[in-house]
Amino acid sequence: MFFILSSAEGGLINAENDVLYMGIKYPTADEIVEINMHILQQIKEKKADKHGLVDSGKGRIEGVLKEVTSSNGDIYEKAVILLSELVKKHPFVSGNRRTAFIVAENFLKINGETPSIYHDPRALQGVREGFYSSDEIKNWLKGGDIREFKR
Repeated sequence: MFFILSSAEGGLINAENDVLYMGIKYPTADEIVEINMHILQQIKEKKADKHGLVDSGKGRIEGVLKEVTSSNGDIYEKAVILLSELVKKHPFVSGNRRTAFIVAENFLKINGETPSIYHDPRALQGVREGFYSSDEIKNWLKGGDIREFKR
């Protein structure tokens, strides 16, 4: 279980039933929704946390996936788009930042990278508010430090 575009999007299904597009494995919108459900079951930060999509949430996720797959960047630049756009598009009722973080981390792992990033709720808030550049987020995803988020 994890990721991938439908074969209708031009991908190829490999022996593990994964869909590959240009040699990169991508999540499906349904898998991202499922990740959100699991995260909210495992990491409940607020009493009001509940799984669910906002109106047009699935379309928002599909839009992010289209943006990621059409990007010409390297795997980390694609992960930056995946993380930042899922956070900013806010497709879920709860757990958007947690979900985006796990999806981006898993995207890197499933594509052969070994990210050594740490979950930082304040940094993710900064991503949501556009505080960081893409280069700063990429450096963080590669295991580097990220400057403290300040409003």
